Amino acid sequence: MATTRQALLAVLSARPGRDVSGQALADRLGVSRAAVHKAAASLQKQGYAIRAVSGRGYQLEAESDCLTGEELALLWPHHPGRVLDQVDSTNREMRRMLLHGTPHGTLVVAGAQTEGRGRVGRVFLSPPGGVYLSLLLCPQPDSPGDGTAVTAAAAVAAARAVERLCGRDLRIKWVNDLYWQGRKVGGILTEGLLDMESGRPSQVVVGIGINLRTPADLLTGAPEAGSLFPNGAAPCGRVRLAAAIAEELLRWDGSPAWWAEYRARSLVLGHWLTVTEPDGSRYTALATAIDDTGRLVVRLAGGGVRALRCGEVRTRPAPRPGETC
Repeated sequence: MATTRQALLAVLSARPGRDVSGQALADRLGVSRAAVHKAAASLQKQGYAIRAVSGRGYQLEAESDCLTGEELALLWPHHPGRVLDQVDSTNREMRRMLLHGTPHGTLVVAGAQTEGRGRVGRVFLSPPGGVYLSLLLCPQPDSPGDGTAVTAAAAVAAARAVERLCGRDLRIKWVNDLYWQGRKVGGILTEGLLDMESGRPSQVVVGIGINLRTPADLLTGAPEAGSLFPNGAAPCGRVRLAAAIAEELLRWDGSPAWWAEYRARSLVLGHWLTVTEPDGSRYTALATAIDDTGRLVVRLAGGGVRALRCGEVRTRPAPRPGETC
């Protein structure tokens, strides 16, 4: 059952910038006007921009960027959720929750990570101002794709949500990095727990980090990193964006349309690349395709074709005639 604070936030969020009388709110929520006043004061202390004017009522003045369980419960009502100001890693928090049993669709949202991680054990800088989330997926036996496909779907989901709520058109650098205006503004880490009998993941934890309104001075440790709104004036709050990304990802059905959108948002297709294989070897290649399993198909400068399942790529100028690649 929703608390009075949750119910009040739901009503005011549905009428942003509009006054709602205290009596109308009391009638709607089935509580006294004193209880409405107490709930509004509590929300104000949490950071919500609620204006109370005698004779006019209450108004949620603008999009308030507050990390609260009340807001997540409002935006993510059909699945469990947890909101934390700071955590070591949202993926680790989800794994701790799995020890006590938590279902498909569970969402963890944090305002900062102290030990954020990227692929192959890299550090993922996670300062305040970003939104960091982990979504639990429990695949069915006939669920589409593997970890690479889930990561690609998560990239599309994040790009869709950011475009809808923030008006920013993100590009995807194969396989899991999100870019805007030449800067990395997000990343994805997908981790699966295998079922020993079937050999397929029984649970998949999808971690996504977005630099929403992270100040530039907090990203000095990552030269390529950027922020969608470095001056802080983001058009949506972090909990709202996190819930929107998770909602998009739960719609993933493995259809060709998802891969088509992934390719359309690609930052590497049609470009020359420096490819670094997991063993450290490097070579120059042209990105020609991304297949329906997420492999990056490249044509080597010296001839031949490879389909990459993993590795690192960086765009580069086309090789000059006679250049050693």
